[in-house]
Amino acid sequence: MQSTTDRQVATTPDGLSQEALHVAIIMDGNGRWATQRGLPRTAGHRAGVEAAQRVVEAAPDLGISTLTLFAFSSDNWRRPRAEVSALMSLLRQYLKSELHRLVENGARLAVIGRRDRLPAGLSGEIAEAERASAAGERLNLRIALDYSSRDAIADAATRWRAEHPPSREAFGRLIAPQDCRSDVDLLIRSGGEKRLSDFLLWESAYAELCFVDTLWPDFGATDLAAAIADFRGRERRFGGLGSVVPLVAAE
Repeated sequence: MQSTTDRQVATTPDGLSQEALHVAIIMDGNGRWATQRGLPRTAGHRAGVEAAQRVVEAAPDLGISTLTLFAFSSDNWRRPRAEVSALMSLLRQYLKSELHRLVENGARLAVIGRRDRLPAGLSGEIAEAERASAAGERLNLRIALDYSSRDAIADAATRWRAEHPPSREAFGRLIAPQDCRSDVDLLIRSGGEKRLSDFLLWESAYAELCFVDTLWPDFGATDLAAAIADFRGRERRFGGLGSVVPLVAAE
């Protein structure tokens, strides 16, 4: 995994340089948003896709170099078959409708999680979208699909070889083998819940956490900017003492 001192730098539209961030988002609240409006849950998921589009477009100008969106957990297979089918269809539609825009905007798409349980043909469509956007350098967009952090850690452990140096960095590369920016800086969860739900547990060891009440379909660029602004005001110590502020002003 990347050292906490080995950080990328991003330039914002106002010309200021600042640390390039890895932001991860648990996009929660689609179903409740739809229920509150007397709509089927699938309508909430469609509105959630629109929210994701807004966030993806806003991310680079806010200093985000890597954006990981939790789209479908391994536990979500327990949901009704019709809802799961609708979610997979929405992903297919997103790949078809948004790929050209992602490429134009310099976004590189990567999907993390299992692919062997996806509907027929979807894995190939994902691979093609990843190839088509591979040259993108403005934003590393990662979509977590059929994803479980505990499964990812367990899988890395089974692939561990005794000849590998016993280091956190080496193990982290097994968890995210092609991602040099795996450490999460800021993890946001919408929808008012305050839990991680088996999402990027290893990568979020020192992540700052932000829980907002806004349901995901209502989340937009302004909400993302507010979370980033709050993050920029925090002091990150990574286990150290950080700066010490005197309790009594010096005379």
